[in-house]
Amino acid sequence: MDQELMKRIRELAKEKKAVILAHNYQLPEIQEIADLTGDSLALAIEASKTDAEMIVFCGVHFMGESSAIICPDKKTVLPVVEAGCAMADMLTAEELRQEKDSLPGVPVVTYVNSSAEVKAESDICCTSANAVQVVKSLEGDEVLMTPDRNLAMWVQRHTDKKVHYWPGYCPIHNNLTVETLKRAMKEHPHAVVMAHPECPPEVIDMADVVRSTSGMLAYAKESSEKEFIVATEVGLLYPLEKENPGKRFYPASPEMVCEDMKKTTLSDVLRALEEEGPVITVPEEIRVKALKALERMMAVPRD
Repeated sequence: MDQELMKRIRELAKEKKAVILAHNYQLPEIQEIADLTGDSLALAIEASKTDAEMIVFCGVHFMGESSAIICPDKKTVLPVVEAGCAMADMLTAEELRQEKDSLPGVPVVTYVNSSAEVKAESDICCTSANAVQVVKSLEGDEVLMTPDRNLAMWVQRHTDKKVHYWPGYCPIHNNLTVETLKRAMKEHPHAVVMAHPECPPEVIDMADVVRSTSGMLAYAKESSEKEFIVATEVGLLYPLEKENPGKRFYPASPEMVCEDMKKTTLSDVLRALEEEGPVITVPEEIRVKALKALERMMAVPRD
């Protein structure tokens, strides 16, 4: 890690009254220079509570949008504006409007891994950590979940409601196969398998625990087990190992790498601070509607 560059970033962030956020899948050096690390929505919410004037979000585009939605009084900067999300790109606002027309009266639950326009067309948002509670909180016997089919199928296991879903998915999680996970389990027979709910149902069936990234961090910390197979993007291994020095963590597959999450470098962060851009903005009409869907989610009681 370039310590001089990291020092310059920290100094400039202080000078610019900026808070640096880094998602759990970011490169280790990016996580190291961040003020806050974690899940995308939780980061935006925490940033809203700070007195920072600028948010530098080391993540992908929809995360920058979430920050702009929740923190309109702060300037949100995304160091690499081209960093996108394949899942979020699998559903447009127009496609969602058409789907809603085919399911009149059915509430729309949208995963935060989505564009601001899609959130604005939704009744309520959810995260991978609270999706079950959100669906259970709604009236009626049916819901439409977008854009992740695997998360929707995971939720279906935990509710009596009929869950309709959009056929989107995260390629990184969806490409994990039973055969690949079996190999990891054979290599590490004593390891607990932690899987993200974005994984396919047949992979979920093999897991000991199913958790969001923040859920995996909490579980590993609290568990008395010493070895874990981690079925999510490999970036999570860095904070897992950092927080649990006496435990071992193995990727379910070393190929679970999100190239978009790895695009942001220290040089990009420094440039973003120097130029105070690229700035992420959301049109006010869309921002207000999207915020309403997020606020409805945040009002759902936790188990």
